[in-house]
Amino acid sequence: MKGAVKADTILCNAKIYTKGRLMDGGIAIKNGKIAKIAKEPNLPSAFSRIDLNGCIALPGLIDVHVHLRDQGRAYEEDFFTGTAAAVSGGITSVMDMPNNTPVTMDSASLKERMQTAQQTILANVGFYAAFPERLEEIGRLIEQGTLAFKLYLTTQIGGVDINDDEALLQAFAEAEKFGIPTAVHAEDKAAIDAASAAEQRRGHSDVNAYLKAHTPDIEAKAVKRILKIIRKSKAQIHFCHISSRETEVLIRESRRTGLRVTCEATPHHLLLTSSDLRRQGMILLTDPPLRPEGTTEELWKAARSAQIDIIASDHAPHLITQKTADSVWDVKPGIPGLETLLPLLLTKINEGKMELHDLIRLLAENPAKIFHLRSEGFLEEGYNANITVVDMHRRGRIEADKFHSKAKFSPFDGWHVTGKPVKTFVEGRLVMDEGKIVAKAGTGRILRSQINV
Repeated sequence: MKGAVKADTILCNAKIYTKGRLMDGGIAIKNGKIAKIAKEPNLPSAFSRIDLNGCIALPGLIDVHVHLRDQGRAYEEDFFTGTAAAVSGGITSVMDMPNNTPVTMDSASLKERMQTAQQTILANVGFYAAFPERLEEIGRLIEQGTLAFKLYLTTQIGGVDINDDEALLQAFAEAEKFGIPTAVHAEDKAAIDAASAAEQRRGHSDVNAYLKAHTPDIEAKAVKRILKIIRKSKAQIHFCHISSRETEVLIRESRRTGLRVTCEATPHHLLLTSSDLRRQGMILLTDPPLRPEGTTEELWKAARSAQIDIIASDHAPHLITQKTADSVWDVKPGIPGLETLLPLLLTKINEGKMELHDLIRLLAENPAKIFHLRSEGFLEEGYNANITVVDMHRRGRIEADKFHSKAKFSPFDGWHVTGKPVKTFVEGRLVMDEGKIVAKAGTGRILRSQINV
């Protein structure tokens, strides 16, 4: 195009998901932004061109529930390996949880974590914080750039007493003053502790004992408690990894009463059951645990009907020795998921279980809206050039020993998949190409809240 400003890069020969549909054309990228989306004759000239060979260009996918470890837990995962896993899996942005060593719960610990991450990240990374002891520190955390707060109801992480409803209300309300959401791990601690103690007194230490101590009722009880608390405020609450129909119905009904509540599900809760846990053993242990047959279909229905807002990996890397203890009470719950999330879901699209637009809503548009990530989640002119390129027909097999993550295990190891991320662009830079990391450490950007404190 004569007179047009020269672009840095043109992504050509693509099928582009933009404005709710696929179009044939190309994407012009300038200074890390999408400068133009158009048929190729209408694109500007560029310094370089990358042929996408007819593959589909999606908005860069966002995983809002990731544990990147590092610092005192770098032996499990570090910022480089965790974000290498992300971009290898087609994820351009992740949100890191605060249960670290040290816990991310004040402006000093958040600043240190951000500085450590910036040196090595390949994907964009935003940070949760646990609530601090003093409410006035909430504003300083937001000023430092935290995107959201995380509340664990199963264990005391952070400075707010999780047994004190009034303290939780005050913390939620303070976060809401700044327009910042709070994510909640909803399982009732007292009920879990009592049930776990009872099972241990009986000498039970297998996965069945764990399932009895982490029932769907215990999840629902915690959700009911939080919903009751926030009826006294206008707080924005996001429930993490819901695992039962009862919980989903509670959240759906709460929205009808005007509460600002969203929720997420994980691929392992959508695709695996408690029968898989019993068969494969403790390597599948996660919180909340896998549920009985039938629950997965209920969760799929909720995801397709937009009652579940987000799908997130809950990427939780551990040493394999932490997953293979003799007693379930000594096993670390959690599984890695960044490199399996997208191939598993693309496979379900190919099988007719979900549509491409469902995936974009659950993994790009809603994460950006719920967590206020401006210029993310859509392929539109002026947005950041975070782009996930997928080959819907590429067949393969999940091979955990080839993960970029330090956690070389997966409940999906050996599964055959159809559909694969083949290129990942972060802020216009190609960072993953056909499974290989092709960018330097530190390419990613720290995502910060843009709230005026």
